[in-house]
Amino acid sequence: MSSRSSNTLIVPQANAALDQLKYEVAQELGIAIPQDGYYGNMTSRDTGSIGGSITRRLVQIAEQSLAGQFK
Repeated sequence: MSSRSSNTLIVPQANAALDQLKYEVAQELGIAIPQDGYYGNMTSRDTGSIGGSITRRLVQIAEQSLAGQFK
């Protein structure tokens, strides 16, 4: 599934992992992601909830990684 986002990934290999994270977060929140990739019928609240949760999870992962480096 291709993304229509204009954001450029710094590490292109991370695309699959980010997509997987998006689906995991949406499932945890009880939000169905359209299989056709068109988000136009989703509410801003739902897409914002997914994006905010992804951001929190990525920050948590980064903090854990940094904490592990400085032990």
